[in-house]
Amino acid sequence: MYEDFILPDIGEGIVECEVVTWYVQEGEAVLEDQVIADVMTDKVTVEIPALHNGILTKHYYQQGEIAKVGKPLYQIQIEGLTAVTTQTTMESKQAILPQLEEQTVCSQQPLQKVQEQDYPQRALATPAVRRIAREQQIDLLQVQGSGKGGRVLKEDLTQHQALHAPAEACVETATSTQHNRVENISGIRAAMAKQMTAANQIPHFTYVDELNLNKLAKLRAQLKPALAEQGIQLSFLPFFMKALALAITEFPILNAKLNADCTEISYLADVNIGIAMDTPIGLLVPNIKSVQTKSILHIAQELTALIAQARSGKLSREQLTGGTITLSNIGALGGTVATPIINGNEMAICALGKLQRLPRFNKKGKVRQQQLMNLCWSGDHRVLDGGTIARFNNLWRSYLEQPETMLLQLN
Repeated sequence: MYEDFILPDIGEGIVECEVVTWYVQEGEAVLEDQVIADVMTDKVTVEIPALHNGILTKHYYQQGEIAKVGKPLYQIQIEGLTAVTTQTTMESKQAILPQLEEQTVCSQQPLQKVQEQDYPQRALATPAVRRIAREQQIDLLQVQGSGKGGRVLKEDLTQHQALHAPAEACVETATSTQHNRVENISGIRAAMAKQMTAANQIPHFTYVDELNLNKLAKLRAQLKPALAEQGIQLSFLPFFMKALALAITEFPILNAKLNADCTEISYLADVNIGIAMDTPIGLLVPNIKSVQTKSILHIAQELTALIAQARSGKLSREQLTGGTITLSNIGALGGTVATPIINGNEMAICALGKLQRLPRFNKKGKVRQQQLMNLCWSGDHRVLDGGTIARFNNLWRSYLEQPETMLLQLN
């Protein structure tokens, strides 16, 4: 018989996704659980399996097209059956949801392996790299990947083109007219465009202050070597996050959410602090859950693992959802002041400027070198006012400038 695979809602009410790759072409045989295609939502790439042995008879979408939830994705002729029917959404959803729990952003590992000859050979690459390769007609299997595990990066595509370009093309480059390049916005970049457009409808206000890190820098320098031996990176962020959770106990409005029509405020029990990260596939904001219950050591351990997962494209859906307040460490890339846009339905976000050694007058009027960082808050002006942010920031800053005071607040 012939069955249509109906694309299910694969999480958080997703209504559409991009077909990234077809691994089985029309007319080819497939085995049950064999990966048929990769589809990419706003946050994750999901492998679509075959539910039965048979022959794939039809693709309803081409690579790069947007597939709709509730509509057929592909058709398969099932071996040994003759009746004609349509595959139900429930059956296909039950087949996909267990995968969604295990698959992570841009993960290319199949959930269940069959004999090697049953799968097409696949190159390791993110969806963005696959799209560029498809547009430029580059066979990824012919590209030497320089990323972890042989993953093909964008730079590898550029180098591959340079090495394999015809000699005459190099001559023509100097005289030929440059052409504009058009690229579809999809995946993480499309998600950011939608989310930031929606977030920008919130009336923002920005508050900037200066943080003195002299004492915290000394404390970190004392603790850092011992943790490095355990493979734990101790940056300033674990201190910032713990101090933030402590300050929120006095200002719970900073860890709240508004309902859709701005008639109710929900005060959240858990402080789930998001960290804006610049990853190979774009801006992602994973978060560490329940920071108020964790030690600085525990936060540092989780943050070290989170950064490694982000760099390798292995963040899970759970890590990318549920944040309640966000820190953006933009200063790690450069810049002293930023005006960040609030992430999702949160109340506030703080951008951390780069650490600078600058001259300042001490209490005796003498100039001394200080380690300073700008704190740049953006708040939801529908609920927060400047006075609330200022008082909250003063408390948070006091914990960081006098780190020993945090000990009095720890459980």
